[in-house]
Amino acid sequence: MEQRRLGPVVGLGTWNTFGGDAELARDVVGAAFAGGSRLVDSSPMYGNAERSLNAALDGRREQATVATKIWAPTVEQGREQFERQLEWFDRVDIEQIHNLVSWREHVDWLKEEREAARVGRIGATHYSPLAFGDVVGAMRSGRLDVVQLPLNPYERAAERMLLPLAAEMGLPVIVMRPFGEGELLARAPSPDELEPLAELGVETWPQALLKWALSDERVDVVIPATRNPLHAAENALAGSPPWLSPEERRLVERLAGA
Repeated sequence: MEQRRLGPVVGLGTWNTFGGDAELARDVVGAAFAGGSRLVDSSPMYGNAERSLNAALDGRREQATVATKIWAPTVEQGREQFERQLEWFDRVDIEQIHNLVSWREHVDWLKEEREAARVGRIGATHYSPLAFGDVVGAMRSGRLDVVQLPLNPYERAAERMLLPLAAEMGLPVIVMRPFGEGELLARAPSPDELEPLAELGVETWPQALLKWALSDERVDVVIPATRNPLHAAENALAGSPPWLSPEERRLVERLAGA
């Protein structure tokens, strides 16, 4: 059965951002929400990001789609992580098995939590193309509701291996690493080079990269991470149409040097 889509929209990642700084988290999340973002993505492996996110969502929880992760080799440890997440967020809208660690074991008990409405959707993530064969197996199992994968002009293995299967199975897709862990931002083109995209609402290079990903109709959400509230607000604006044509996407790829 086809899953209800999540976007297209720009969300907010929390890897290497505010950590345990709750005040910074409030500023960044507030700016992202003011720009239209609603999905926030975290993980137990991101230091104290989940705890800070809880503080940042005070008064905003019902507006937010909380996507976080189980990152544990055993079911017991995974359940402990989940209990803390319930204390912080009341429920987990999208619970993802981080890097497929013990994913079969975790899916079994997460299905029970989904039936009890403490989890909305069950997903899985992986960052490495070397593991995409395992991701394909997890997707084909029919036990996932969403998948998270890397995609940017430098990292396109998912286009060949995962996005076609996601479309075939009706699985929503969350895109991590839209900036290539910052590598793509280090080579920003000039304003003149971005001018052909201005009529599409693109004012910054990060916005061009985010629209590049969201303009693939198989992608639902991109989750750029930032510590800068201004950048969070600017990034969120890229989640609105119009989208890039194939020619405009190729322009972004050329500007990226891909």
